[in-house]
Amino acid sequence: MRTYAQYCPISRALDVLGERWTLLILRDMLVGARRFNEIARGLPGISRALLSRRLRQLEAAELVRRTDDGYELTQAGQDLRPLVFGLAEWGARYTFGDPRPEELDPELLMWWMHERIDTSEIDRRAVVMVDMTDYRRLFWLVLEPGDASVCFTDPGFEVDAVLKARLAELYKMWNGQTDLLAAMRDGTIELQGARWIVRGLPKWLQLSPVAALVREARA
Repeated sequence: MRTYAQYCPISRALDVLGERWTLLILRDMLVGARRFNEIARGLPGISRALLSRRLRQLEAAELVRRTDDGYELTQAGQDLRPLVFGLAEWGARYTFGDPRPEELDPELLMWWMHERIDTSEIDRRAVVMVDMTDYRRLFWLVLEPGDASVCFTDPGFEVDAVLKARLAELYKMWNGQTDLLAAMRDGTIELQGARWIVRGLPKWLQLSPVAALVREARA
């Protein structure tokens, strides 16, 4: 690993954190990713070989340690939370406009969404089909008491509700740029089906971990 070769705490920190993908790996671990495949699934642009190398570097820097079932952050890694989410706050305020086409990955969005659904109030199976109208893609959220999963092919269950929108609108909702209920009222996002799901999904879906920062910046 190349270093900046400067005796300065900022340059020392960048020696550890400045490599491509490193901060995004830490971002995902700070919000709960632990297993190698789980981290890889949330970063589809990184090869598995590079992810392995970055994790080894983070281990060597004592920010990450191996566990029986994956990885966990050390105290030094946990202490990066203000830095990582401080970058999110700055980015939301100064760099975060409308999504660019190359940033719109439908499978990644569905993966993120299913991990942020609160199932504590769900007392029976709910199947929500997600129709991304401009990508001609269908996904299925299968929500059960204590568990949420996403299917990229039809799971064979009866569909209880349909969430329909352009992919960019779903991303903007997910990141806090637009409000789901407001988008449903103006028709940019449609949610139709069983009333208990139409009422419940806006509460169950917890949105991106940075959505509150984006809303605050826009306000």
